[in-house]
Amino acid sequence: MDPLDFTGRAVVVTGGTRGIGAAIAAAFHAAGADVLICGRTPPAPAVPAFASSSPDSGLPLAAGAPPVAFFPADVRDPAQAAALVDAAVARFGRIDVLINNAGGSPEVPAGTASPRLHAKIIELNLIAPLHVAQAANAVMRAQDTGGVILMIGSVSGTRPSPGTAAYGAAKAGLHHLATSLAAEWAPEVRVNTLVVGPVEPSTSGPSPSGAAAGDRPAAASTVARAVPMGRAARAGEVASACLLLASPLAGYISGASLAVHGGGEWPAYLADLRGTAYRAEK
Repeated sequence: MDPLDFTGRAVVVTGGTRGIGAAIAAAFHAAGADVLICGRTPPAPAVPAFASSSPDSGLPLAAGAPPVAFFPADVRDPAQAAALVDAAVARFGRIDVLINNAGGSPEVPAGTASPRLHAKIIELNLIAPLHVAQAANAVMRAQDTGGVILMIGSVSGTRPSPGTAAYGAAKAGLHHLATSLAAEWAPEVRVNTLVVGPVEPSTSGPSPSGAAAGDRPAAASTVARAVPMGRAARAGEVASACLLLASPLAGYISGASLAVHGGGEWPAYLADLRGTAYRAEK
């Protein structure tokens, strides 16, 4: 049996209409899952590169599979978060995997940002995932097979995040929230975080909704100099990590943070050593 076959499994992806979220939804759909995405606005039209798409989602479809479903919701509102989970249960009869991907932030100096903006950023990136997770947990723990909740975190929550201070603080809180929920909700529900670094922007629409959206946009050359892997992640690579953590291959992993950041960031004060650090000596 293929451990990455999600046939018969129900997956919910918040912020799944574009960027990282759309890639995650597409990956689970291609793996056989029934997928419900949400957003405040409907998805954009299908990308021309995809041969077939759902008329209501704009996402690529696995051959012969039902379309990816869309539910309009602002997950900052607890009632709408609960309605999202209710809609998934009504449609699929269960929820096996929840990916809390919705998030992001504009770039704004902490010293001049309004209190309201700071509150909204923390609400979207920390409180909203808790709302959806609470509702999903109530469903998952009543199922014989339990469930999996994944938080899309960010390197902004692990190091200084100038220009997006509230976002970085919210993501740091999200990482900690996942460990607490993992402890409270085990063994029925596993909860993990993906700590995501820079992600290539979508070539078909707006910037990704999720991990990298709150970080300052960086040119490819800047990322290549800073990230040991020499490039930003592709959204599909984040999606592949989600498949792994949601699968039986990760059945004993809970309360963990998986770094999907290409090795982190090379320290600026060691930049002169970058080219020689691992050069083989003769």
